[in-house]
Amino acid sequence: MPRGPAGARLARLRTVLTVFFALDGFVFAGWVVRIPDIKDQTGASPSALGLALLGVSAGGVATMVLTGGLIRRYGAHAVTVGTAVLLSVGVMLPPLTRSALALGLVLLVFGAAFGSINVAMNSAAVDLVAALRRPVMPSFHAAFSLGGMLGAGLGALVAGHLSPTRHLLLLALLGLAVTAFAGPALLALPAAKPPPAPAPAGSDTDADAPGVPGGEPGGGPAAAEPTAGRTRLLVAVLGLVALCTAYGEGAMADWSALHLKESLDAGPGLAAAGYSVFALAMTAGRLSGTALLLRLGQNRALVAGGATACAGMLLGSFSPSVWGALVGFALTGLGLANIFPIAIGRAGELAGPHGVAVASTLGYGGMLLGPPAIGFLADWFSLRAALSTVALLAGAASVIAYAMQAGQQAAGARRR
Repeated sequence: MPRGPAGARLARLRTVLTVFFALDGFVFAGWVVRIPDIKDQTGASPSALGLALLGVSAGGVATMVLTGGLIRRYGAHAVTVGTAVLLSVGVMLPPLTRSALALGLVLLVFGAAFGSINVAMNSAAVDLVAALRRPVMPSFHAAFSLGGMLGAGLGALVAGHLSPTRHLLLLALLGLAVTAFAGPALLALPAAKPPPAPAPAGSDTDADAPGVPGGEPGGGPAAAEPTAGRTRLLVAVLGLVALCTAYGEGAMADWSALHLKESLDAGPGLAAAGYSVFALAMTAGRLSGTALLLRLGQNRALVAGGATACAGMLLGSFSPSVWGALVGFALTGLGLANIFPIAIGRAGELAGPHGVAVASTLGYGGMLLGPPAIGFLADWFSLRAALSTVALLAGAASVIAYAMQAGQQAAGARRR
């Protein structure tokens, strides 16, 4: 951390951004643990519920495409605060519905807020990481996971005592209170500006070098970007990696409780705890993410994470016992923990807010489109088989990361 007033401002910015990441995870988890109750309330079949959840997907993906422009006009901090208000209001709408169609319509609002706040927060975090010149992006996503764990834990505690309407109304009031407290602080802080740090002569700014965030901070001109076309291709590939892993996060959020309840006959509290276990493991993985990146580098961390998540989700999908499934969920959380923040952070380093918006659109598209896809697969085959697609895509992310590493090594050998 830089010394003096500049360092103090960066420290405050990191703290306030962490609060908003945690708030996002808390509100989102509070919604997902009540999905089984809202499914019963609307009388939706798995496929109808999947179509309703597509409202989150449509709202999120549509606004992610537009959020980059809003950030360039108003700034990432203002967009973060505004969408936090919309997210808090939107979460209390689903329990007011009585049909799958109405549920899908109100989820458009919730999805729009969820998509926009994630692009805005990640854009601000990418600039801060570049200013600090330390790979701390996983710590922000650890706050999201910690918020998710607390939101899921609270949902598990109140599931037998409060209706979904009262629970999510309470969640909305908490979200608005946190935004009222932290929003002015974020708006008062200027955006982080990366210090000028040209790469040393002869350096290829290898993205897999331990301790190096990768590329030129902030998406400026860099020796690591020989052509705009290559940069766009790398951002798209990173978005694809994020999609493969975010698919798993969305699946765990929306279907882990139903899997434990319907496939393994778990009670309401234990079923709700499934996502909490996943979020706890993901939080632990992200809290250790900076140390992991400094030790392994970005690409090796991606490969190891995808392989671990693949093995864990196979266990979680096909275990005959609740406890075996919970162990599998924990391994999945550990494996997926750092893949998404690495991919989004690297895209931001390559292409600035535009790179974050593109990679986030692809990545969160996986999180938002995965649940409805699993709903259809559960109708056609079984919920166990549908959830195994999480393992398939986690393995695909590992293979893509390995191919990226091999390509970078080959390019470095040609330059030498």
